[in-house]
Amino acid sequence: MITPYDHNALWLKAKLFLHKAMEDEEVRPFDERALWAALALELLAKSALARQSPLLIATPDTDGTNVLIALGLIGGTARFESVPAKAVFSRCEKAFKPFNKREAEKIAWARNEYLHSASAEFTRIPESAWWPRFWAQAVVLISACDKEIEDLVGYSRTDLVRGYLEQNKKNLEHRAEMLIERARQRRAQYEAGTLQQRVANEWQPGRVLTAGLGHSEPVDCPACGAMGYLEGEDVSGVDTEYQQIAEDDYDVIVTLTVDASYFSCEHCGLVLDDYSLLEPAGLEDTFYTPGDASDVAGYEGEYGND
Repeated sequence: MITPYDHNALWLKAKLFLHKAMEDEEVRPFDERALWAALALELLAKSALARQSPLLIATPDTDGTNVLIALGLIGGTARFESVPAKAVFSRCEKAFKPFNKREAEKIAWARNEYLHSASAEFTRIPESAWWPRFWAQAVVLISACDKEIEDLVGYSRTDLVRGYLEQNKKNLEHRAEMLIERARQRRAQYEAGTLQQRVANEWQPGRVLTAGLGHSEPVDCPACGAMGYLEGEDVSGVDTEYQQIAEDDYDVIVTLTVDASYFSCEHCGLVLDDYSLLEPAGLEDTFYTPGDASDVAGYEGEYGND
């Protein structure tokens, strides 16, 4: 019997669904193919997490049954329940960069709307634009499973997927360029006194645009050159240096490596609220910021026994 949290079984099921999703339009309409693809995306995400540990997809319950099943301590007729798609995508975003949970959730929401409402349309996004966005997320999960594109879709369809990925890259570059040019134009209109009142009501120089994430770093704005801020929540690295300040006393200097996910500039109003836009805009996807001793694993500070 195949266990419900087996990552290989989840991968094979995703592969089966993708086969249905990539059939010719004459066989299945786009709405139906998109539905199969959306189901496959969640299975890929679960497979990637379960490959690391089945505990990552086990639903927490009061008596710990799911956790015990995932650990192989309970068998028989015990039923295993996995966490919902929202939790799966959130965990994948943290574990497998640059997976984007918001993009994945949009796909899942469209799937739910299609299944549970009276709507006969999966999405209003044109098929030509939908597939590049889908594959941008799926390819991250394929890599997290230590697989290649051809392992999932076969050699005959690999070039098609790579074409979608290249198109998505160009779409991101165009969007970043558009946002930068709009910010430059907005600043120029403000300085010339020709900024429309409607726009002026939404943005004025100096208005706080930061997201309030846990860490930030000042950097040059790619639109106007003024000081903007990269922000991020997730710390991907901790570097420590010990400096002796007395015979038996040391200072701990901690530097955190933070994954950037947001940029804003008060001077021109540029906001990049998706880390997939940072690189096309010429910004780094990580930055360094000072930490403290509490960020070092195992550090307990002074015991206070003097």
